[in-house]
Amino acid sequence: MEENGTLVKEFILTGFTVGTEVQMVLFFTFLTLYLITMGGNLGMIFLIQNDTRLQTPMYFFLSHLSFLDVCYSSVIIPQMLETLKTGGTPITYERCATQFFFFTLYASTECFLLAVMAYDRYVAVCNPLLYVTAMTPQTRIGLVMGAYSGAMVNTMIRTALTFSISFCKSNRVDFFFCDLPPLLKLSCMETGPREVAIFIFAFTVIMTSVSVILISYLFIIRAILRIPSAGGRAKTFSTCASHMTAVALFFGTLIFMYLRSNRGNTLGEDKIVSVFYTVAIPLLNPIIYSLRNKEVKEALKKLFNRMKISQAA
Repeated sequence: MEENGTLVKEFILTGFTVGTEVQMVLFFTFLTLYLITMGGNLGMIFLIQNDTRLQTPMYFFLSHLSFLDVCYSSVIIPQMLETLKTGGTPITYERCATQFFFFTLYASTECFLLAVMAYDRYVAVCNPLLYVTAMTPQTRIGLVMGAYSGAMVNTMIRTALTFSISFCKSNRVDFFFCDLPPLLKLSCMETGPREVAIFIFAFTVIMTSVSVILISYLFIIRAILRIPSAGGRAKTFSTCASHMTAVALFFGTLIFMYLRSNRGNTLGEDKIVSVFYTVAIPLLNPIIYSLRNKEVKEALKKLFNRMKISQAA
């Protein structure tokens, strides 16, 4: 009997179709990476909240980026670990839709938040004297709430379009979480119009964010080129380097995954790319911001010195 527009009441996530020994290696590898991701991002949030030198708009946004990375990876990796451990995990229709919803929400919010962070760098570089008055606590909260609100609209539409499809070909999802491409392969109805609508909304989110980032950095580059000294230009550019690296990693992977041609795509290729943006990027973000940021390094050094003193006492 059909229920909720579908003949499928639960899905089976097949994960990675490899041997048992390889699955165990992958299990412990992803578990280790997940623990490092949690430690790095939660540590970054703790550091920002407890160091007065990091109580600035840039680090306010960075703490939200770390929060998103914690949520983002926690939606996916525990499910991935369960699938690797069992070799095939049943997941209810409702749980699958919930996972899809929150994964889309956090990914979309990260798109908008990276655009907000680019705007923050634009104000800091191009209007340094007005930076404090322009980026008031109310403005920061408004920008973050705007990122979440825009992401929520995209997420609700994307989830509604995806889970209004009738799934009846099979309940075996050849993936490690409930993502769009493997779910579409289970449809027993024409999905063309829905796919076009989903593509349009994904394209709108990505291109809106990328446009804000590109425009911001065009003004930033112009301002940097006007700085007379090479040292001044290098110092100003270094304040944007971490953000530019994070943007290149996130949007480069996302654009490759969702805006590439469907010709010749396989779910095996999709799995590799998905592992990168669900596992690697949340892991790399705190590393990028800590290794390339003098203020974060000094805050870490200060924290370690406090720990040494407390242990000695």
